[in-house]
Amino acid sequence: MSVLLVKPKTETDELAQARIDLAAALRLAVRFGFNEGIDNHFSLAVPRTSDRFLLNPWGLHWDEVRASDLLVVDEKGKLVSGGVEPEATAFFIHSRVHRGAKHAACVLHTHMPYATALTTLMNGRIEPISQSAMRFWGHVGYMDEYNGLVLDDAEGDRITASLGDKRVLFLANHGVIVIGETVARAFNDLYHLERVCQLQCIAMQTGRPLRRLTDEAIATTSTQIDAELENAGLHFNALKRLLDRDGSDYAG
Repeated sequence: MSVLLVKPKTETDELAQARIDLAAALRLAVRFGFNEGIDNHFSLAVPRTSDRFLLNPWGLHWDEVRASDLLVVDEKGKLVSGGVEPEATAFFIHSRVHRGAKHAACVLHTHMPYATALTTLMNGRIEPISQSAMRFWGHVGYMDEYNGLVLDDAEGDRITASLGDKRVLFLANHGVIVIGETVARAFNDLYHLERVCQLQCIAMQTGRPLRRLTDEAIATTSTQIDAELENAGLHFNALKRLLDRDGSDYAG
């Protein structure tokens, strides 16, 4: 069955769709247990701009954020529109990543449990032990020194430099950042990243040796999965249909 994706025709339509998609991602993060109270943050570059991004407001639980609640913030931290000022760590992480990583239209930061568990291990890395792990092979960066809360440009720039051209960054003793050209691609990676880390944690808990893939299998499988990135849109649309079926007001 083919799915027709209709591209918004105007700037107003694009912004409205951007708001809906980011709000949906926040609601879905709650559904899968990726959120942590009212902390962490998702952002998305405002369509047709290079210096503004949408950001979830501080103080709202992700399961109550609607499209209309999202803030618009400029690269200097000034609130362009919205009801509250942006939370400090949200600004210093997201503004610097949006500015420094041009492939980061969407930036998702969470403390989701299994991925964060790996950040607490010495030399914690995604191991090549599953087909799903190959989705991230060559696309993950690691920042192995924790410096405290991200409360200035310097720490935001250190994060951006550690991310480089990768799609995922593990922050030592902290959490993860996942970026993408669209909300669909970023959320698809976020979803699969936590499943990969969960599987690895379960395998490690057995105490038995991990069965790592061969170099040949790694090369073949990672290339095959990289060729299927467009599947992210199908996955995200299906997840939004689950929200719609449940009567979620995320698009309001």
